[in-house]
Amino acid sequence: MQEETKLWLKYSQENFKAAKVLLESQLFNPCLQNIQQSIEKALKSLFIEHKIQFKKTHNILELKSILESKKILVELSEDECDFLDSIYLPSKYPLGSALPYFEPDEKICNNSLLLAKRVIREVEILLK
Repeated sequence: MQEETKLWLKYSQENFKAAKVLLESQLFNPCLQNIQQSIEKALKSLFIEHKIQFKKTHNILELKSILESKKILVELSEDECDFLDSIYLPSKYPLGSALPYFEPDEKICNNSLLLAKRVIREVEILLK
C-alpha cells in the first residue's frame, strides 16, 4: 500500500474516532459531519492507491460511481449515498434551504457509525 493511501486511510479512521467521541457528547451534527468525512476519505484512499484522478468533490455517490467505472466495488446503496450527501453541507454550514429531511439525533448517528465502520472495513479489505 502506498504511503499516501495509508495517510488517507488514517485520516478516515481519525474522523471515525472523532465521530464516536462527538456522539458520546451528544454533539450530533458534528458527529454526522465526521462520519461523512470518514467515508469520503476512505473512498478517496482507493483513488490514491489505484492512481485514479479525482476532482475536488465531497459527493459520495459521485466517488462511488467513479470507482465502479474502474471495477472497484464498494457496498454503498444509492440511498446510503444520498443520505451521506444530504448531511455534508448542512452539517458544516447553517444553510436553511440545504437542511436534510431529518433532525440529527442519537439513533441516526449510531446507524451512521455502523455504516462508516462497514465502509472503512470494506475499503481496508480492498486495499490488502
